Amino acid sequence: MKRFKRTLGIFAMALASLLAAQPTIAQENMVDTIKKRGNLKVGFATFVPWAMRDKQGKFVGFEIDVAAKVAKDLGVELDLQPTAWDGIIPSLIGGKFDVIIGGMTVTPPRREQIDFTDQYSTSGLGAAANKQLASKLTWPADYNSTSVTFACRRGSSPCGYIERTFPKATLRQFDDMGLGIQEVINGNAHVWISAEPFPTFKSVQQPDKLFRANTDLFEGGFEGMGIKKGNPALLKHLNEWIAKNQAFLKERRTYWFSTQDWASQVPSF
Repeated sequence: MKRFKRTLGIFAMALASLLAAQPTIAQENMVDTIKKRGNLKVGFATFVPWAMRDKQGKFVGFEIDVAAKVAKDLGVELDLQPTAWDGIIPSLIGGKFDVIIGGMTVTPPRREQIDFTDQYSTSGLGAAANKQLASKLTWPADYNSTSVTFACRRGSSPCGYIERTFPKATLRQFDDMGLGIQEVINGNAHVWISAEPFPTFKSVQQPDKLFRANTDLFEGGFEGMGIKKGNPALLKHLNEWIAKNQAFLKERRTYWFSTQDWASQVPSF
């Protein structure tokens, strides 16, 4: 009887180990799956200057450059999958695409849902405020008021920042950044918050309507590429790619974030 129990215990342990290993064995072939399929499916959302359409309707931007090089170095075609920001993580989990390359800040709640690569870009938030409504307000104390209205992109980390930092204020969320910032320009909201350099770009473009409520970056963070949990081979490949392409990433980020040499390529934003 003791021998039987011992044998049964060993069998149960072996079976449990085998079952635990099955998903990993299958998912470790994700890089091979992408190569065999011949394309890399990348989820992203339009967000100046991360990803936007040029005057010919083609997607351009920092994230587009990054995604294109990742696909090229894999030896596959790039299959861009534009997706609403507030649904991008569920779409990844649901298998719509292989990876999110879309300026996604790494946060603890997001880590609970998906895996992230190492840092490949950094970010910080900025605030563009309506001159007529907010010029006499002091940042940040005067903005935490029931008389102040904030605007942000739905599902983005700035919305969470506003809720935590300015709980008394009204929060309006928009699926489209252009519509959101336009509400501030039109005087229907006091201030827009999003990742830089968008608030600065808009303040420079609309100096009669907008100003920087706070000239310093706040809520600094870093971006990682997001993948479905349990894909160690793909995570390893992307981390190795990031490590090897630091010069490329720096050059592309400087072009898109520190200059507006690209502005003539795109419609007014």
